[in-house]
Amino acid sequence: MKMLTVKLKPKTIFGILLILTGVAVMAITFYANHAANSANAAQTVLLETDAARAEYLASLGWEFDSAYTEKQVTIPAEFNTTYTEYNELQLSGGFDLTPYKGQEVTVYTYNITNYTGYEGSDCIYANLLLYNNRLIGGDVCSTSVSDGFIQTLEKSS
Repeated sequence: MKMLTVKLKPKTIFGILLILTGVAVMAITFYANHAANSANAAQTVLLETDAARAEYLASLGWEFDSAYTEKQVTIPAEFNTTYTEYNELQLSGGFDLTPYKGQEVTVYTYNITNYTGYEGSDCIYANLLLYNNRLIGGDVCSTSVSDGFIQTLEKSS
């Protein structure tokens, strides 16, 4: 029976361990990015037309005027306190604006007509934030100065 022995210097062992660690980190990173992209793809809501946006809002239980406003806004490259808090709201609604920092998005605003439990119901709006016709965020809010609010797109019963 023959035995094969290999003598390795400590530097060589360290180099091999370093290479193996690098390969493991790359594999984990690739897997994590692939899993995240797959999850995001599954959640993607494509709203290319007026009808698609209206159908989406209706599917959440909202009734609204058919007229809407459309504007382009740039999400800041660095979030200030206001944007950090707004993104926390988005995260609670299943969205995340972080990947869109510095990007120009389209905001569609609809006047909500069936919001209940609020006195100033004539000034309640739904905002849909789209990037390349994909829904990346949104909110329902009141613009009342005295008792305004903001919430996720989901309609509470």
